[in-house]
Amino acid sequence: MANKKIKYFYNTHTLSYEKVKTSWGALALRVFGFLSAALVFGVVAVIFAYKYLDSPKEKLLKRDLGKTRAQYALLNRRLQKMEAVLKDIQERDDNTYRVIFEANRIDPAQREGGFGGANLYSDLEGYDNSEMMINSTKIMNKLSRQLYIQSKSFDEINKLIKNKTQMLRCIPAIQPISNKRLAFIASGFGYRIDPIYKIMKFHSGLDFTASTGTPIYATGDGVVTLATFDNSGYGMHVVINHGYGYQTLYGHMSRLKASVGQKVKRGDVIGYVGSTGKSTGPHCHYEVIKNGTQIDPINFFFSDITPSEYEKILTKSKENNQSFD
Repeated sequence: MANKKIKYFYNTHTLSYEKVKTSWGALALRVFGFLSAALVFGVVAVIFAYKYLDSPKEKLLKRDLGKTRAQYALLNRRLQKMEAVLKDIQERDDNTYRVIFEANRIDPAQREGGFGGANLYSDLEGYDNSEMMINSTKIMNKLSRQLYIQSKSFDEINKLIKNKTQMLRCIPAIQPISNKRLAFIASGFGYRIDPIYKIMKFHSGLDFTASTGTPIYATGDGVVTLATFDNSGYGMHVVINHGYGYQTLYGHMSRLKASVGQKVKRGDVIGYVGSTGKSTGPHCHYEVIKNGTQIDPINFFFSDITPSEYEKILTKSKENNQSFD
């Protein structure tokens, strides 16, 4: 059998077949070419793997990064909820507590002021998730500043409380009827549909629905300045002067108990629910008047409900429904 590795060529000069002889140079060139091709292929394979395939360490890092991003997303949602709660506290501080104690409102620019210098977040720059980390840190710093300002505000309010014990007894602070189930607020303060004329009209108080004869209570200490009947408006109603610029009105009673000049304490019965005057059903129309201007009574329920109950009442009072008077 012929050796397949031995190659021959036909020599036209000698007219005979001769063995092909490979020189060392040609052999070396072949080996070099093979090694070069292998090297190029290896480099391409390494580049491809480096660019498109993750090492076990990279996979672990990516998994940790995914967890970090999810945690930041959860943190941001919680921070947003905290912002909403703090905003509600600030509004009550400005529009209720400071109004009650006749203190100046906190300047909004002070609440929203900046935090730190221009390079405060420089340490967080240069990372893949720098924007996410900086945004979260900014929100936390803003909340921290606002909570500090709110804490100082409450310190001031606390001092005013200690100096105004008598004032606190006089300021309206409870609901005019027993409303433990929080189901009796039928219409809130603001523009509502008038039950008679069926058009949008300003409703100057809160309507508490209750059966005829339900007791109506004074919401703060004071002196009864009016206890009368008005057939075209509030019907049988009572007005109490609490001092400090505050008055309260209780309308549409079925029967009066208080009389003009009488001193009353918070919680005293001053009359009973009815439907006298301009009314479409038994209820108590309740107003809070500050320096001659009717203001939203929803901000004056401090003593007889919890914060969660207040939120329910607040939601109910904001419904755009029809009033009872």
